[in-house]
Amino acid sequence: MLRVDPPRRRRLQEIIRNLGDRIEEARANGWLGEVQGLQISLEAVRSKLSSLDRLARTRNRAPVTLGMPIIPGGDR
Repeated sequence: MLRVDPPRRRRLQEIIRNLGDRIEEARANGWLGEVQGLQISLEAVRSKLSSLDRLARTRNRAPVTLGMPIIPGGDR
């Protein structure tokens, strides 16, 4: 899965606004198939934005130490 570069967050917000405008226009013109396609695109962009926000929240955390794995029968 491709990750969005954090500085591109503003661009994602711009895309969301643009898709909202295009959905309104399509509804006003009765283009129901276009509305559905644009809504799918809008959900995908919102998902990217939320994953970018999640990444930003977790990036500032300290690493977790998992320790050394214990391998059964490894002492032979």
